Amino acid sequence: MTTPLSDALPDEVRQLLGTATRLETPCGAGALVWHVWGQSEPGNNPVVLLHGGSGSWTHWLRNILALAASGRRVLVPDLPGFGDSAKPAWGTDADVLPEPLEAGLKILLGEQHCDLVGFSFGGMVAGFLAVQFPARVARLVLVGAPGLGVASRKTVPLMPWRHLADADQRDAIHRQNLAALMLHHPESITELALRLHVANVVRDRMKGRGLAYTDVLARTLPQVQCPVYAIYGREDALYKGRLDALAEALRPVRSVQGLQLIEDAGHWVQFERPKAFNAALLAVLNDGPSPDAGAHR
Repeated sequence: MTTPLSDALPDEVRQLLGTATRLETPCGAGALVWHVWGQSEPGNNPVVLLHGGSGSWTHWLRNILALAASGRRVLVPDLPGFGDSAKPAWGTDADVLPEPLEAGLKILLGEQHCDLVGFSFGGMVAGFLAVQFPARVARLVLVGAPGLGVASRKTVPLMPWRHLADADQRDAIHRQNLAALMLHHPESITELALRLHVANVVRDRMKGRGLAYTDVLARTLPQVQCPVYAIYGREDALYKGRLDALAEALRPVRSVQGLQLIEDAGHWVQFERPKAFNAALLAVLNDGPSPDAGAHR
């Protein structure tokens, strides 16, 4: 059982939910929950946004409307085992999620292909899906994705919080973890960021994940047939002092069109610097460079 999003969540979440269509497709013993905005204009593919680990669709809170306003249908699932979605039939890591996602996309899109955007853990899922179901994905966009053999478990040590009964003590730990991994600037850790994070981490039922700290995505990307784009925050904690290694991990992949770095942004780049990120994402969805994002090639 999951704890659904409640009216206690920030107004921004409830208002955006009010403009969405909620759909469900089969997943494990329950349902995979999708939220859908907008309609695709001729020439624009639907865009599917996959959130990060211990997250939900709210990782994309500040990006959805910009994509919909650009004339695109935007589909944002809670990945299996996260948010409101049921756990997959088996497994606990990114490699088991493409199958239920593709089953859902087949119901929602038929044979239509889409542009697939994956953040962090969702970037690994997106890479696996693009290889297993190549006809589905027209473009693949990686956002802060791990699994490239660069980051390790020791890169960003996170503090435990589940043992704490006091809500204020838990919030203090959540703020520390947001600062350690997700957001670069202290002022970015707003009450909104905290409430989104807390609502997401308590509904994470996919324990024991470890693929993020391997090179599994680096080994998968050469098999991807569609163009691949990469957008990362320049201050991403997973790659602090390792941007050259990140670029080197992507460089041998012939389908990778380049690495764009969003200035002054951490791992949760699309939340911390939404204007610059949205411009960069729309540029690659339109197959052009973004003038607002730094380039590192």
